[in-house]
Amino acid sequence: MPDTLDSALFQAPESPYRVPFDGSFSRADYPTAPPGDAPEKEAIKSALAETREALDDLQRRLHASGRWSVLLIFQAMDAAGKDSTIRSVMRGVDPVGCHVHSFKQPSSRERDHDFLWRTQAHLPRKGHIGIFNRSYYEEMLITRVHPEYLDAQRLPVGPPALWQARREAIIAHERHLAVSGTVVIKFWLNVSRETQRMRFLRRLEKPDKRWKFSLGDVRERGFWPQYMDAYEEAVGLTSRPWAPWYAIPADDKPYMRERVGDIIRRALESLDLRYPQPDPAIQDQQQAIRDGLQPDS
Repeated sequence: MPDTLDSALFQAPESPYRVPFDGSFSRADYPTAPPGDAPEKEAIKSALAETREALDDLQRRLHASGRWSVLLIFQAMDAAGKDSTIRSVMRGVDPVGCHVHSFKQPSSRERDHDFLWRTQAHLPRKGHIGIFNRSYYEEMLITRVHPEYLDAQRLPVGPPALWQARREAIIAHERHLAVSGTVVIKFWLNVSRETQRMRFLRRLEKPDKRWKFSLGDVRERGFWPQYMDAYEEAVGLTSRPWAPWYAIPADDKPYMRERVGDIIRRALESLDLRYPQPDPAIQDQQQAIRDGLQPDS
């Protein structure tokens, strides 16, 4: 067993898109487009295919070992590609051990509880991967842009003290998860306003995409600067070694998916997941059973 708490906790994989842990994050330093030396499209697709195969094996070992659980959190502006990224990266993983939950507008029952309550029931159990499409971070994002939404929560404390309280609650919550064996990895899919505009237009032009279009999405687009400020603060002040944020360029979907998949893969590999070995007595029994199942000579 590790001799210190910090050495026992999950440590975030390195990446140029990993958000620093000291609160110095500035979104201006994180591009929305891939770098000029990014691999060609076919190479990216090939790399993602290999990652999918690796994730399938890693998930099986995660389930068999039963020591860790994994929580993946995706946050982004509309049309950044949350749904398609989750679907693409996790395509080869056994659905029995991987669960996705999308958090929409809170219900009246959910508003009657603290802001972390509605996500608690959907946390992954040991050996499982849980995916949050949006999360408790919405309470530091959409309510920051629209503080009038807080009226329905009937809180004793309001802004600006509320934002600090919620930030501290999230950091403590994720620390608790880490100590309990949950690997928390958070992705902000960093899409540009221009790319969002183009994707909205494609949704309107394609019949198979039109159903995803919402007038509310366009309305929220009008608050782009406010959302960017809210993301910068929420992401920058809650990134920790045991619960890191990654600000992934989202203007190019294949590149974005490959980067997300690579980070998840390396995170799971760092856990040194192994199939459990039976004790010697059971091994002797299994050997006897194998001998008994051999064909008669």
